[in-house]
Amino acid sequence: MERIIPMASSIRPSLSSLRFSGCSRLGMSLYSSNSSRRLSLLHLGSSVSQLQFFGLKTSKLFREEGSSVSVCAAGNMAQASNATTIENSLEWVKKDKRRMLHVVYRVGDLDRTIKFYTECLGMKLLRKRDMPEEKYTNAFLGYGPEDSHFVIELTYNYGIDKYDIGTGFGHFGIAVEDVTKTVDLIKAKGGTITREPGPVKGGKTVIAFIEDPDGYKFELLERGPTPEPLCQVMLRVGDLDRSIEFYEKAFGMELLRKRDNPEYKYTIAMMGYGPEDTNTVLELTYNYGVTEYEKGNAYDCNRHRRCL
Repeated sequence: MERIIPMASSIRPSLSSLRFSGCSRLGMSLYSSNSSRRLSLLHLGSSVSQLQFFGLKTSKLFREEGSSVSVCAAGNMAQASNATTIENSLEWVKKDKRRMLHVVYRVGDLDRTIKFYTECLGMKLLRKRDMPEEKYTNAFLGYGPEDSHFVIELTYNYGIDKYDIGTGFGHFGIAVEDVTKTVDLIKAKGGTITREPGPVKGGKTVIAFIEDPDGYKFELLERGPTPEPLCQVMLRVGDLDRSIEFYEKAFGMELLRKRDNPEYKYTIAMMGYGPEDTNTVLELTYNYGVTEYEKGNAYDCNRHRRCL
């Protein structure tokens, strides 16, 4: 694999990678380093709030292709004819060391988005491929090689210039060493700032929020050097405890921390495979009294795995 040299930039985040891809839901891939297998998680985002690990509406669970295992939200897991139990089927998840690989979503103008991510956010274009027979183009961007970093996979479908992002997806988090300097650069490039730099509500961490050309939100978090600048993916869920249990039991994630903010009427839970300062983590947000969110059509299942 060609060595990727991180782009020098005054706003280059502290240094790193996850991915989403093609069925109108949020999709994530996890990597198992011991078995060299990938587990593709499909239909996440707001649909997670509809999953119940015990008797949940989820699947025709698996399709194995070589060293890959795909998981798709589809049927009723409780009625699945597969004789293999959920616990046995996912036993390897509990044993293997995993990391989140990538996030995939759709954009209306691929070149415009690549320009924004490279010039304003300091990402590197890792590779790009056109699939004319299927009428789409992919571009992979991040802060380091795909085999060691969490990356973004952008999908452009021929002739479609706009998507409904929905309300279930919240934002991506990017760690930068100087939030104010980063915001100034984004302003100079014509970017949209939706929250000026300042301490997070109820805390001390300096943050800011921006939007990319398609309306996807990014939270800039002021941190010291880190191997994973693309550090968070935030999803809104309708039942936080149920979602925590789902990610723990189905995908072996660890609850890193949980914080309730009654003053602002929300609770968050950080899930992942390692500390927040060195790994990409999943931030689940429960807003008091909200149990459902709009799914939209901007998120993809992984095009390299088929939904059953």
